[in-house]
Amino acid sequence: MKSSDLGKEVIRKELSLIPKSPGVYRMLNHKDDILYVGKAKNLPNRLKNYVFEKNQIIRTERMLSQTFKLEITTTANESEALLLEANLIKKFKPKFNILLKDDKSFPFIFIGNKDKWPQITKHRGKKDKEGYYFGPFASAGSANWTIKMIQKIFLLRVCDETTFKNRKRPCILYQIKRCSAPCVDYVEKKDYKNSVDDAIKFISGKSREIQKNLSKQMEDASEKLDFEKASIFRDRIKSLNIIQSSQKINETNLVDADVIAGYKESGKTCIQVFFYRSKQNWGNQSFFPKHDPDQNINEILSSFIMQFYENKNIPKLIIINAKIKDQKLIEKTLEFKEGKSVSIEVAKKGNKAKVVLLAEKNAKESLTRKIYESDSNKNLFESICKKFSLKTDINLIEVYDNSHIAGTDSIGALITYGSDGFIKKRYRKFNIKTKGIENNDYGMIKEVLSRRFSKAVREISGSLSLPDLVIIDGGKGQYSVARSVLDEYGLYDLPIIAIAKGKFRNSGNETFFYKKNAYKFERNDPGLFLLQRLRDEAHRFAVTAHRAKRQKGLKKSLLDQISGIGSIRKKALLNHFGSARYVESASLDEIKSVNGIEEKIATKIYNFFHE
Repeated sequence: MKSSDLGKEVIRKELSLIPKSPGVYRMLNHKDDILYVGKAKNLPNRLKNYVFEKNQIIRTERMLSQTFKLEITTTANESEALLLEANLIKKFKPKFNILLKDDKSFPFIFIGNKDKWPQITKHRGKKDKEGYYFGPFASAGSANWTIKMIQKIFLLRVCDETTFKNRKRPCILYQIKRCSAPCVDYVEKKDYKNSVDDAIKFISGKSREIQKNLSKQMEDASEKLDFEKASIFRDRIKSLNIIQSSQKINETNLVDADVIAGYKESGKTCIQVFFYRSKQNWGNQSFFPKHDPDQNINEILSSFIMQFYENKNIPKLIIINAKIKDQKLIEKTLEFKEGKSVSIEVAKKGNKAKVVLLAEKNAKESLTRKIYESDSNKNLFESICKKFSLKTDINLIEVYDNSHIAGTDSIGALITYGSDGFIKKRYRKFNIKTKGIENNDYGMIKEVLSRRFSKAVREISGSLSLPDLVIIDGGKGQYSVARSVLDEYGLYDLPIIAIAKGKFRNSGNETFFYKKNAYKFERNDPGLFLLQRLRDEAHRFAVTAHRAKRQKGLKKSLLDQISGIGSIRKKALLNHFGSARYVESASLDEIKSVNGIEEKIATKIYNFFHE
């Protein structure tokens, strides 16, 4: 009996019970982990292929050999099934599905329309404020650059409400001509509103109209002999011309479109996405979906599109570089999801084809760099294995460090590194909970490792998978503690390396401890550079987490020490003054002016800081 027959038998038993309707099926292993999520127009017909089709591809054979259970969810139509499939894939990340990695929300630019003096700011997440949203931008850098240019031309404020309300004099942005200082009434409300309207038109792609208006305003000011005002308009026109020349309004006149191009090589794929809005290119982003080497670019692109737009705004036009599976169904599904017409088009000629070729070129270059970096890391992993005579291959490394000041605000930190670089989603920080060990490195290492590996061994939901190598910042003592913890949980074969700083803490003089031996590297050894880099990243992450915790504690302690100051009064004070430090420097009358702070409480607060 073939190993795949196990999964076939599971499906065969369920076939007669499955209704002939659209829906989603899930294959699960003996631990109830989801192996694969698929959709079908007719569930029984699709599942029969797994049972009766001969010469299945290796990936399917492997999946069936691990299948112990089958779960079914029916839907009203095929579009709903496609949406549910994409949602479940993103949620559970089944090992046999094509997976979109490094997925994240993209930034937008937001300009409010309810405030007297609207702010321009970068925005992520839910669009729960009234105003204008522009995007998505491919990166925070693209959004920040656009905001900077808008500041330069239209002099809009970027400060938050608390800072704005408590300003007594203009900030440096006014001095360098990046803001008109509405916080201190240096600009009339009408003029500021006109600037806001012009900024909205500019981001919407109406830059030529703005330039025309600015030229007219400059001429009017010159005729009235108001040369100071005319010079302001002149500088704005100059900045606008610079932006127009650098922005390069795209020749394709794409008003609302995403250009998606995939490139596959050596069993890996890069998908490049270009964002075009308001006839402007708002940046591009590379994605590296996880898939089996035998999967073709057509099915990779198809799966990518559904997962990518599962939680994002969908443009009117999606231009791709290759045909995709179920193109019409995907169009229909995206239209159903977004509530507007959506078109998917394979560009073959004209300006659209040029844009697609550019995206494909970027995808190829990004993939080449990715493969090179991955191969380079694999070579470094092999050299480390050889140096320490490790019996296992390295694909995943965890590095641990602690940070504290005289035992206060103690933090343990974990960073992870793989063949593709640092894996930020696996970073973890640990608040030290055991009393009496806050200033004890050995005690902190023991607590952190115990908390991390006890969950993994017990297979608690959400726990991280085990690494291939553990690195500890420390010497022989730290190594012994770490080794005893891992042995306690039965992880005898999981290697640990401790890094002890060299004499005078000079980089390059580090001593490495593994088992009972001490190791040194040549100063120019690439393996040494990698280990130093990992140690430094763990230290950076630990220190950053410690400082954040310490700063939070400092902010809390000032107001929390005053009796009678609960969460509501504390919030009112912080909203009014911006920080506890400004409460400390405030006068009694200023404290009394805060809503919800009566005279008796205001006096108590003032006396607390000044007695």
